[in-house]
This record gives sequence, structure tokens and C-alpha cells, in this order.
Amino acid sequence: MAGYSISKDDYAARLKKIEGQVRGLQRMIDDDKYCIDVLTQIGSVTKALQSVGVGLIDEHIRHCVQDAAARSDEEGDAKIHEATAAIARLLRT
Repeated sequence: MAGYSISKDDYAARLKKIEGQVRGLQRMIDDDKYCIDVLTQIGSVTKALQSVGVGLIDEHIRHCVQDAAARSDEEGDAKIHEATAAIARLLRT
């Protein structure tokens, strides 16, 4: 079971909102809106996606990492390494 199952509806709603923001960006480009306004909206979409990513990492640590650590040190260490790598990937983007 995914660690975010409890908040799945919340994540789905947030992603639908982000999807709408991206469609709005497409319309802005189609309508030749001022480039600074488009860039501002791109920043908003980027922050919204980052927020979803941070939420997922938080839930991963609270559920998957915590459960693995309770089972054994080796499993816990593996999940910590996995979470650290995921954070690094998120920061690179």
C-alpha cells in the first residue's frame, strides 16, 4: 500500500488544479500574453508541483521509512537511502 493512500483524494485534487493551471498557461501562450505574466504563472505551477513532491516525501518518510525501520535496521537504512535519493532528484529539478 502506498504511504499516501490516506491523502490520495487530496493529491488528486491538487494535481487536477495544477493541470488546470497548465492549461491556463497554454491559453496564455495561444493568446500572446505578456511574457512576464506567463513566467509568473510558470513559477506558480512549479511551486505547486514542488509542494506535492514535498508532501509525498513527508508521507513516504512517515509511513514507508518508519515501517521499514521498525522491521529492521537494514530495511530502515535502505528506505532512508531511497528517500534521500528521491529528495536529491526533487532538488535537481
